Amino acid sequence: MGRSGIDRAAGRGGVHLPAGGPGGGPGRGRNQGEPVIPEPTRALDLDKLFAARLQAARARPYLATALFALHTVESRSVPTMAVDRHWRCYVSPAFVDHTPVEELAGVWVHEVSHLLRDHHGRSDRVARERGLTGPGERLRMNIAADCEINDDVYGDGLAWPQDVVEPGSLGLPEGQLMEDYLRQFRLGPRTQSHAWLDCGSGADGLDREWELGPNGAHGLSAQERDAVRFRVAQGIKGRPGNAPKAWQRWAEEAFQPPQPWRELLGAAIRSATSGSGAGQDYSYGRPSRRSAGVPGVVLPSLRRRPPRVSVIIDTSGSVSDAELGSALREVAAISRAVGGRRDLVSVLPCDAAAEVVHPLCRAEGIPLLGGGGTDLRTGFAKALRARPRPDVIVVLTDGQTPWPSAQPSCRTVVGLFPRPYDSAPYDSGAHDEDNPEYVPDTPPTWARVVEIGSTSAAR
Repeated sequence: MGRSGIDRAAGRGGVHLPAGGPGGGPGRGRNQGEPVIPEPTRALDLDKLFAARLQAARARPYLATALFALHTVESRSVPTMAVDRHWRCYVSPAFVDHTPVEELAGVWVHEVSHLLRDHHGRSDRVARERGLTGPGERLRMNIAADCEINDDVYGDGLAWPQDVVEPGSLGLPEGQLMEDYLRQFRLGPRTQSHAWLDCGSGADGLDREWELGPNGAHGLSAQERDAVRFRVAQGIKGRPGNAPKAWQRWAEEAFQPPQPWRELLGAAIRSATSGSGAGQDYSYGRPSRRSAGVPGVVLPSLRRRPPRVSVIIDTSGSVSDAELGSALREVAAISRAVGGRRDLVSVLPCDAAAEVVHPLCRAEGIPLLGGGGTDLRTGFAKALRARPRPDVIVVLTDGQTPWPSAQPSCRTVVGLFPRPYDSAPYDSGAHDEDNPEYVPDTPPTWARVVEIGSTSAAR
């Protein structure tokens, strides 16, 4: 969000900000050495602030539910406007006084965008994963989050402030996520003009002293916050032509929030192996309780045995060595997901033809032969001919393969190496990976699909 409303007011000489400015920084709008004239204490101009919110809702009707879910809190500790993770919006009275309604409307959209896109939760995850600590790193996250959202905030009815944070001002490409921007810049001369930036814990996850906290008044519960996001996403999906593509992508994933892919893969395997009929058999090791009703007869009980998993690894030429190495790491993770019984996990390398089935002793020692075309149907056929048959088939592939026409007799989980496919029409009878217009079939609906390597939330 920009400061241009304050800057222009101070530059006209009609207003002198108090020492420390609206956010505690140096005062502006006076000559060096000139005494500071304290500004009279004013109440927050709610009429102007709410008129700006109404204008924001008219300009971005798909965000109206979220805009009106925010509860405003008057605060002289914030430089402009800021939000906490509990959906309170802290507002500086001086900022409202000196900023035109047209720019205030954009700030409303800017702040609620932080909350809808879960920048506080994502910042916390990034901080844990990358070991980022301290206010400086949180400032970087705030700047990166602003770069993500500002291209969709301003324009089309909302005025552009002069000092708004844009990727171009930092020499960064447009259209990326906060997590991507964080890798591409550090605090320095280019970010010095944004050192004042403070959008609150709702933008970077770091709690402020001036925030009311989880037990303060008028905060939304986790369920209420999720309900607001769902309503906004539902509105965008109902009328997708009214929202930019970035918000449409966000709405698609709001119904199925992205999670770290390794957790998803493990959960998918555990779900498949715990399904009805998976890994179940009768055993006399523990007699059935019903034996008491049949004197002299010992009845077996139905016990769950450890599941058998067959892992098909795509070794075709379209899969890189790095991805094959990642596949072997996933084999070890799969063995942990099913209880650590490596003797129940087998690995089947496959390109256009299925290779030898390898029992899992050490994942690092499995030879991944191949390098030709791709037809994983042969791998499915060989896995299903194994005795005993697997309870679950896990396929690690880039997806450039024909798929079985019928659902296998056991559950299937597909781990996809991501590919930037085009939307060109595809002839399902031609599987030519050298054809630049080739777009492979998507995995069938009967398979649980997890994209390998997807760790960040989408826009």
